[in-house]
Amino acid sequence: MSAPSPAAAAAAMAAPEGFEPLPMGGPFIELNGPILLYHRGADVRLGFRVERRHCNPMGNCHGGMLASFADMVLPLCVHRKSPEVGFRFLPTISLQVDYLAPAPLGAWVQGEGDVLRVTRSMVFAQGLVTADGAPAVRISGIFKIGQAMQPPGAEGG
Repeated sequence: MSAPSPAAAAAAMAAPEGFEPLPMGGPFIELNGPILLYHRGADVRLGFRVERRHCNPMGNCHGGMLASFADMVLPLCVHRKSPEVGFRFLPTISLQVDYLAPAPLGAWVQGEGDVLRVTRSMVFAQGLVTADGAPAVRISGIFKIGQAMQPPGAEGG
């Protein structure tokens, strides 16, 4: 695994204990991240600190950023909580995002998800995103079980 970028290292310093830069991404995460991961057994959480670039004109995290984050939380939780799915590409079929409260500038945004059901070709999951510990976004999604991929941080991945 390559060393985290300076931005990812700085974000990890501002995160709750145990969160580390997520070893995956690409151009979207380079611009909008870093997204941090906490993974201890069945305890899987993703998080990020709301920065000015994430905000709408009212100084709250933009709904599009929260929806994009939600669309990462659920598949990543499925990868780590569902051995029958393993690390497979999980394209989104449906994503339900219910905005409950704002996530203001500087807030720690954290998401967790649970697998509800796995079929031969789909996964159903739900989760909650909080801002500084308060419920901010309720999420649920349906994902197609796609082709196998290399786990993040694996050689060549």
